Amino acid sequence: MDEPTTDLDPIGKIGVFNIARKLHEEKELTLIIVEHETEEALNADRIILMEKGKIIKDGKPREVLKEVDLMEKIGLMPLQIPKYFSQVSNLEKADLPLTYEEGVQKFKELGLQIDEGKYQEILRREDEREKSYGDVIIQAKDVEYVYSNGTKALDGINLEIREGEFIALLGHNGSGKTTLAKHFNCLLKPTRGSVIVYGKDTKNSNVYEIGNYVGYAFQNPDHQIFADTVYDEIAFGPRMRGCTEEEVKERVAEALKAVDMEGFEKEDPFALSKGERQRIAVASILAARPKVIILDEPTTGLDYKEQKRMMELVKRLNESGHTIIMITHTMWIVAEYAHKVAVMRDGKIEMYGKVRDVFKEEGRLLELSLKPPSIVSLSNRLGKTFLSVEEMVSCTKR
Repeated sequence: MDEPTTDLDPIGKIGVFNIARKLHEEKELTLIIVEHETEEALNADRIILMEKGKIIKDGKPREVLKEVDLMEKIGLMPLQIPKYFSQVSNLEKADLPLTYEEGVQKFKELGLQIDEGKYQEILRREDEREKSYGDVIIQAKDVEYVYSNGTKALDGINLEIREGEFIALLGHNGSGKTTLAKHFNCLLKPTRGSVIVYGKDTKNSNVYEIGNYVGYAFQNPDHQIFADTVYDEIAFGPRMRGCTEEEVKERVAEALKAVDMEGFEKEDPFALSKGERQRIAVASILAARPKVIILDEPTTGLDYKEQKRMMELVKRLNESGHTIIMITHTMWIVAEYAHKVAVMRDGKIEMYGKVRDVFKEEGRLLELSLKPPSIVSLSNRLGKTFLSVEEMVSCTKR
């Protein structure tokens, strides 16, 4: 099974691996699964780590998954729980906990504590960020959308997005996330209700007009890329908008610099890696200088190192003034990068708010087919909600 859970929501991933386990046990099948997600490997009998065509580690999960430094070195995301304890304790590698349940017990055994003052400082900075947002720039009012086959994909959506926000749209496959996002740049128009983008009702606008404000990067960059060279790909938008060749040149250079791909102008975009094509797709949007960027699953098919690189780029774009709307199933990315989340189910928004506030309600998330990162689960059980290993380490008193 080669990357069998790509594009699936967290509960869908668990379902696939439960089926795999059942097949393994009942049919006596040998299963070989290729996977980027280290957490999914916990239930394997054996893990093989590879780098540059060579096997560098072969052993049982409870041994291999405690190799935090090795995994980071080869560009794999280490499990959050052993990573946290490797930084806040002197535990031997063999004694590191792997799951959040083991982590709670080990936290208490070691007599670790959370520094309340430092935790409150994180919350204060979050409140300050909330106050820094600008005006409402996208507003969905009682939006319904029915596809031509009669499927109601959106059912009474009300949502406001302010300038400077970084919002993640979450939900199980088919919950309506992409349908909603396509309303924000006029690719779709409401069956009922209205979507207002920078004061313009999308029912009376078109993609070209709204595209001056909102750029959309598709889940698969190959559905977007078409030109023979990187330069022509990125130049397409500005040329369509009547820019002079001098201005086109300036915008292409600016966009390539923003995505850290200067010097690729003459390359064939289809000859680049998936991560590089993804960044070229983002650069082609940036060249049109939109104020809002919609990213549909921007890290799908990328390994951990490429995911981090893509998300650091998105973070920089947000900090430089772009409003970001991101659709994703990757929960650690939501925890570490997004500011707000809207959780959808069956075309409705079921939960909305700051990431930390929503991720506190773990039981409700599970009902909505979502599972927060293990460091969030650990901290929730200790009475606080941390969104990354780094956050929790910074607030731990040894």
